This record gives sequence, C-alpha cells and structure tokens, in this order.
Amino acid sequence: MLPDDPETRLATVRDAIARSARLADRKADAVTLIAISKTRSAGEIEPLLAAGQRVFGENRVQEAAAKWPALREAWPDTRLHLVGQLQSNKAEEAVASFDVIHSVDRSSLVAALARAMERQGRRPDCFLQVNIGDEEQKGGCAIDDLPALLAQARAAHLPIAGLMAVPPADTEPAPYFALLATLARDHGLTGLSMGMSGDYETAVTLGATHVRVGTALFGERG
Repeated sequence: MLPDDPETRLATVRDAIARSARLADRKADAVTLIAISKTRSAGEIEPLLAAGQRVFGENRVQEAAAKWPALREAWPDTRLHLVGQLQSNKAEEAVASFDVIHSVDRSSLVAALARAMERQGRRPDCFLQVNIGDEEQKGGCAIDDLPALLAQARAAHLPIAGLMAVPPADTEPAPYFALLATLARDHGLTGLSMGMSGDYETAVTLGATHVRVGTALFGERG
C-alpha cells in the first residue's frame, strides 16, 4: 500500500534507493531518480516539486510542451528527460524542450538529433536505447547493432551519457540489467538508465545511474 502523500512517497523511494546502493557498495547520490510524470497533470506534479524532486520524465514531446513551460518557470532548476520513443520529425522539439533524451535507437534519429543540436546550439545528453530482450514490439536497437549505432552517434558528436533498456515484462529483470551493464562497460560508457517502479531497487544494485519511477511516486492512476 503506497503512502497517501507525495512527500512520504518520495522519501520512501529515496530511502529504498539508498538502501539498495549500500548493498552494492555504491553511494546513493550516484543514482538519479527520474519521476515519470507522463499523463500526470500539473496539479499532480506540483506536490513532488514542492517536496524537492527536480528531475522528471515524459514520454511525449507534445505533452511535455503543453504542461512543463509554466512548471519550469516556477521551478527553474527542474531537469526534464524524454523517456518515450522519439520520431525523427520531432527531434527539433525534443532538443529544444528536454535536458536528456533516453530513447536514441536508430541511425535516422541520430542524424536528426545531430542536425537539431547544431542548429540550436543546445546539446541534451543522450542514452542509446537497447532492445535488451529482443522484443519485436519494443523500441531500442538490437544488441548486435549497438556498436555501429554508437560509432555513428560519436561521429555525429552526440553527448552520449550511456545505455537505456526496458526488460521484458513479467520476467526476472536482473539478468537483463546485468547484460546492459556489461554492454555499457564493454563500450566505455558509464550511464545506465534502467529500473522502474517494480524493479528499481534491483536495478540500483546492478549499477543503474538513472531509475525511472512513476507509480511509486505518484500513486496508481485513477
């Protein structure tokens, strides 16, 4: 049962991150908590901002553009992450609106983001998304395609923060998190965007630097 108030939910998640980090001999401040605010209203987001949360994630460029300008005016130190799939034709808007993009998964998107960054003089950090469970319905590049995509991204001077993945649903996530960590290490990357409300503690013990938590912070959708 989740606590009723956002401040307590936030403290509970932060405590769980700290506990998991200690188990892995890591520091809690090495993990960035991203509050996933997709489909949540400004009225639902504001209590978490008031409680001190400053990093949020959205799935859609259009939704973020509709609600975040006013929120960021009130809380200007907020950082916004795009965690959903990104169409190449939305690259300009994504670069303008987000501080970090987690779903770079194909050659055309790398090229579109590079052009947008060059035009705007703005360079959001980027995670390359890996289809870690080889699922047809999911975004992310195939594991075998990662070296070529990373080489292209580096050649295009994208600021590569690390790798992102979503393990298959209803399976033990730990092997997938461990595989992503191995891929990152093999390619000289330190950032790992992995772990959501149901498995973020496991992700932290396996090296997550960014966890994407929605329900555990906002409660169940009505």
